[in-house]
Amino acid sequence: MEDLVVASEALAAGQLTRQVLRTSYVKLHHNVYAPIDMKLTAADRARAAWLWSRREATVAGLSAAALLGAKWLPTDEPAELARVRAAVAPGIVVHRGSIADDELCLIESIDTTTPARTAYDIGRRTCGDDAVIRIDSLLNATRCAPAEVKALAARHPGARGNRLLRSTLDLVDGGAESPQETRLRLLLIRNGFPRPVTQIPVTDQHGRVIRRIDMGWPHQLVGVEYDGGHHWTDPDAHAADITRLEFLAARGWLIIRVSSRQLRYEPEGICARVDDALRQRR
Repeated sequence: MEDLVVASEALAAGQLTRQVLRTSYVKLHHNVYAPIDMKLTAADRARAAWLWSRREATVAGLSAAALLGAKWLPTDEPAELARVRAAVAPGIVVHRGSIADDELCLIESIDTTTPARTAYDIGRRTCGDDAVIRIDSLLNATRCAPAEVKALAARHPGARGNRLLRSTLDLVDGGAESPQETRLRLLLIRNGFPRPVTQIPVTDQHGRVIRRIDMGWPHQLVGVEYDGGHHWTDPDAHAADITRLEFLAARGWLIIRVSSRQLRYEPEGICARVDDALRQRR
């Protein structure tokens, strides 16, 4: 947060002059500035909004997810705050409604909704695959379990968006390590395959986990892996993939590899390959 400045404080302390503030900083909110060349992340926008609230608000929603370490979040959406009396400002969304004390935690000395409460809020306010992707990322970063989110929702049975939340939680899985892994898992589920297990550990002869498979069906020894672009263009990554696949094959695993192009343009082909593999293993 050291790159963000509260103008009145920085000027009073002699840390900045008005000339430097005017020429080298950009105004984010009233009295809150960032260096003009700073590439703002979702977490930066959350911190800036909290400073705008005079350090009184609770960071919530996607902004809370960013502070909690979730990845793959949009950087151009408004910051989200709760429990603040100030009027709404451009670039900030203020949510009303009560938040219990045990639904709060401190991140960088900032009041932030807990992982479970954050997932609960995102799931009630976001539709479609975006909600699943964002909650997957949050659960992966915090190791919060979907059961914790469901338990919290049970405490607020009449809350708006609970039905949407329930349908989303039926699809989330904190094992996903990228949005594309989430999309791949959803493709398989929606095409009638048994729900795959994520981050399947594969051990050596001594029982030590030395490989993990993105998703699959351990009883059939069928795995599905999403390979980003570097797997196909980076010689070192490609060589490591060969070694990895040979190791898994030696332990009986049949691996279906999926590229970004295949996921986008050839979903039927992916499903056909998975179906063939599962039929072989039956």
